[in-house]
Amino acid sequence: MQEITIYTTTTCPYCVSAKRLLSQYGLAFKEVDLTTNPELRQKLSTENNGYRTVPMIFIGKDFVGGFSELSALDKAGKLVPKVEGA
Repeated sequence: MQEITIYTTTTCPYCVSAKRLLSQYGLAFKEVDLTTNPELRQKLSTENNGYRTVPMIFIGKDFVGGFSELSALDKAGKLVPKVEGA
């Protein structure tokens, strides 16, 4: 099982949706709040092709993207297999 990390902010509705989607499958995740850490947010953006919005979701070391990309993985039936390392 690969670790899921979600970088969020406190007022982000897409962050809430991403956490809800993962929770529906019983998938555990680590949440890192970027609200008061603009340096880390900039570093993540720089390391991931300028991606600036939250949530920033990683499965293992792979950058998935945000809620839209996570939802697309789910709709394609690839979310749980990816987390399981398949």
